[in-house]
Amino acid sequence: MYIVRLGIILTGGNNKMKTYIFFVRHAQPDISVKEDLIRPLTEQGIEDAKKVTKVLMNRGIAAAYSSPYKRAVDTIKDFADNSELEIITDNDLCERRVGEWVEDFRGFSEKQWQDFDFKLLGGESLREVQERNVTAIFNIIKDNIGKSVVIGTHGTALSTIINYYNSDFGHADFLKIVDKMPYILCFKFSDMQLESIEEVEI
Repeated sequence: MYIVRLGIILTGGNNKMKTYIFFVRHAQPDISVKEDLIRPLTEQGIEDAKKVTKVLMNRGIAAAYSSPYKRAVDTIKDFADNSELEIITDNDLCERRVGEWVEDFRGFSEKQWQDFDFKLLGGESLREVQERNVTAIFNIIKDNIGKSVVIGTHGTALSTIINYYNSDFGHADFLKIVDKMPYILCFKFSDMQLESIEEVEI
């Protein structure tokens, strides 16, 4: 199964070790808290995180990773606790650092998607976000060949990962998922090669 809705159709080998990565974009955050690292989930977000648990249970997930940001960790924490898995945090899985609070997020986001190297003072470009996230994913795959893992992630970070594998994925596609919280995609790899991406309904 492929994410036809996102315009992503990928092919891969059939005789290699299969690794499944379930990327979980965090549930609804409390945007009244401006600091990225400690921004919590709303009450609705906490309830929706339990839905994530139901979706992921019985999928044979052997390891849990996350951005260290609280909203990402807390979205998969209930699942990890119920599965007796320790959540391994990795700074390279963090969301894009903006550099300052941006009121017009969509305008800023569009400018970054138009220019992958654009960034504000103290912030990151989408190219930088993509490079560190993909590097982290390569390491996770190498450590978990033939297994299923879950990764707590963010909207922009996840979108740059999709773009790495499909350069046609751009700002318009990002806007289609920006309000989906939580949101789960399953990436299927044959060894280190991406074979398919499937949206997992919550």
